[in-house]
Amino acid sequence: MKYISTRGHAGQPTNPEFCDILLGGLAPDGGLYLPESYPCVTRAELDAWRTLPYAELAFEILSKFITDIPAADLRAICAKTYTAEVYCHARAGDRAADITPVHWLEPGRLGLLELSNGPTLAFKDMAMQLLGNLFEYVLAKRGESINILGATSGDTGSAAEYAMRGKQGVRVFMLSPHGKMSAFQRAQMYSLQDENIFNIAVTGMFDDAQDIVKAVSNDHAFKAGHKIGAVNSINWARVAAQVVYYFKGYFAATSSNDQEVAFCVPSGNFGNICAGHIARQMGLPVAKLLLATNENDVLDEFFRTGVYRPRKAAETHVTSSPSMDISKASNFERFVFDLVGRDPQKVAALWAEVDAGRAFDLSASAEFARIAEFGFLSGASSHADRLATIRKVFEQYGVMIDTHTADGVKVAWELAGAVPAGVPLLVLETALPVKFSETIVEALGREPERPADLAGIEALPQRVEVMAPDVDAIKRVITERVRG
Repeated sequence: MKYISTRGHAGQPTNPEFCDILLGGLAPDGGLYLPESYPCVTRAELDAWRTLPYAELAFEILSKFITDIPAADLRAICAKTYTAEVYCHARAGDRAADITPVHWLEPGRLGLLELSNGPTLAFKDMAMQLLGNLFEYVLAKRGESINILGATSGDTGSAAEYAMRGKQGVRVFMLSPHGKMSAFQRAQMYSLQDENIFNIAVTGMFDDAQDIVKAVSNDHAFKAGHKIGAVNSINWARVAAQVVYYFKGYFAATSSNDQEVAFCVPSGNFGNICAGHIARQMGLPVAKLLLATNENDVLDEFFRTGVYRPRKAAETHVTSSPSMDISKASNFERFVFDLVGRDPQKVAALWAEVDAGRAFDLSASAEFARIAEFGFLSGASSHADRLATIRKVFEQYGVMIDTHTADGVKVAWELAGAVPAGVPLLVLETALPVKFSETIVEALGREPERPADLAGIEALPQRVEVMAPDVDAIKRVITERVRG
């Protein structure tokens, strides 16, 4: 499998393979990597995969994207990653062994795809644990080291740090918006004392942190000289790993490969739902992909109007679903590449507008007229909606959900009429409620339960450096730590 850039210039080697792009993040032209074509899954493969355990299913799907790691090695990496021991934090027994079980709210019609059983209690663990093992494998094979630079609005940071802590040849520099995450999210990251983990809190919004990561990635001399890699969802391996749970969720929600399923996905950076789009392009029978945003509704606005209008940091709302407080969705470029017929010149022109701080408008284009072919619908949620949804789900089903999952359930209820009768609708769970206990208390008047080993995490000593959103200053910190 070869990879291309959404903007047409994938760099050297001219036709890179998976391991060539694993460590790098952005392509040299500023675009994002995608397979030169999506692999097609046959009916015979769907039939053979239906009963596979998660690690085996991951191997089968990832084998279609990763052709430069020997099959035996890739199978071993998947087997090491997807175990009940790694994904047993919140649920025990058979549910932990399933890795991503479906919890039905309305049997056969509305369910939660549980993705928050990993070490940091968020769906990001599903891909990040694999990424940590892939990084360690490839670095050892090449005798190299890497300095990971990432930005997080909440869950990516802790998932990356827990996946990379103690890994040989890996340092992590994680940027986060100062004071904008929940107390639990901050504690998960900042309490880590591993010598290869460095937390930097940027005085701004997530988009400021993300812009710094992109600026450093686009400084090719600095990136090469300091061996900078990426774990944000701009990293293709993250998206590829997330494709797996769409297949697993489909098999769990259906009894036959003649059936369809719909997914509702809370989304800020478009990485999670982009994996669903790719699964659908591969041939997974997905009827609809419902996208849910919070008050930062730049993606909802596009799917409703055809206008993509990223907001400035000052216009980005601080909300009670903070991991989606994003107004410039990095992974959206991958979908637009497919929408415009995989024309890199068109994508480069559109993102020249975005990079200049402007919007682009596809509303009158032939491409946007085809949007229905991709199965997308969208909706938005507010703080009041989240509180009401958390209460209703708890009172009606006895299930406590987090704020982001609540955004998904609210939009799923709102758009359920657009999903064909008899088609199961799965809301992708984002995190466990304990990560956002302040809002859970506001909604339900009670604290959410937390795993015993995370009791009192907020009181642990924290290690973090607060800095202005200054690219050159961040570069100096990286240089000092790498030399030190």
